[in-house]
Amino acid sequence: MVVDFVNNARALAARYQDFSWWEARGRCAAHEELAARIGQDPELCELLAASLPLGNKQQPNLLLAAVRHLDGPHAEQGPRGELAYSRWREWTIRHWHEVRAVVMSRSTQTDEPARCAALLPLLARLRGPLALLEVGTSAGLCLHPERYRYAYEPDAAPGTPESVAPPEAPTLGAPDSPVTFRCRVGREALVAEEDAAPPARLPEIVWRGGIDLAPLDPVGDPEALRWLRSLVWPGTPERAERLTAAVDAVRTAPRPEIVRGDLVEELPALAARIPEDATLVVFHTAVLPYLPPAHRERFAAQVSTLLAARPGGGHWISQEHHSVTPWRPAPTADRLTPAGQERLLTLALDDRPVALTGAHGQSIHWVA
Repeated sequence: MVVDFVNNARALAARYQDFSWWEARGRCAAHEELAARIGQDPELCELLAASLPLGNKQQPNLLLAAVRHLDGPHAEQGPRGELAYSRWREWTIRHWHEVRAVVMSRSTQTDEPARCAALLPLLARLRGPLALLEVGTSAGLCLHPERYRYAYEPDAAPGTPESVAPPEAPTLGAPDSPVTFRCRVGREALVAEEDAAPPARLPEIVWRGGIDLAPLDPVGDPEALRWLRSLVWPGTPERAERLTAAVDAVRTAPRPEIVRGDLVEELPALAARIPEDATLVVFHTAVLPYLPPAHRERFAAQVSTLLAARPGGGHWISQEHHSVTPWRPAPTADRLTPAGQERLLTLALDDRPVALTGAHGQSIHWVA
């Protein structure tokens, strides 16, 4: 039993070190430093291992968001040096009862509505009207792509001098939207220019619903919005502002049909509620890492079976890191560095990779 506890603490320490190196490095200096220091703090890792159940409740992102949610020290900037970390550590241990309560009652449910910028080009190509069904929907902000405004900016061609200003990006979407999502667009040589062009229209959506283990309602519950903002990494205030503006954009929209439960178990029943004359589109973004590998494959098989059995068929759009979809070939892009590609998500339509995208919808790179 003691051996198991020690191994759990060591595994948790390694998890924080991996988070620091593979996820936070180059993206969030505060989380990079803080996670690295926690990973080298055996006593704190023993506390975490003893207090939190194995699995998703031991996610570094969840603990860091919980401390920020409670207005812990250095909530925005994170530690800077040993003294600052000692203060963060002392506060976290002293308030551990409250921190643990947040961790146990909440989950990592980052809802990034700017991901609609990567989804919209595919949705606009599909025969409508559409019925959107999002699994792992969190607050459901990605179910309202027509409520936002978009600016698609072409990537500069290789060798273009920095002094050459890019052409002004045209905008499309809701003209009175309080938020505009900007997205850089590039493509490989084998991808036709018309296939990589920004969408010319917004899709017609007649039904929308979602599934989540703990769905949030930031429109009706200010605490839900606070939690979503706590999950936004420090150093990116524009993301938090964008999130709040997106909530304002959907405030007057009819509420989607959000179901609480497991995505595999609830998917068939929710899909059965969709109007027969609508094209079903099942979609998800950065959800599969939270599922065990066997559950991921079961979900993929279920989506394929569900769409095949539906009169008129339907479509499956996924935006996930290639490591969680090993049954698909990982796309490559010559114009992107290998290190840059490794951090991107794969956008796939009907299980076929079509693009590499930024995790927050900030870029699309169409691939052959």
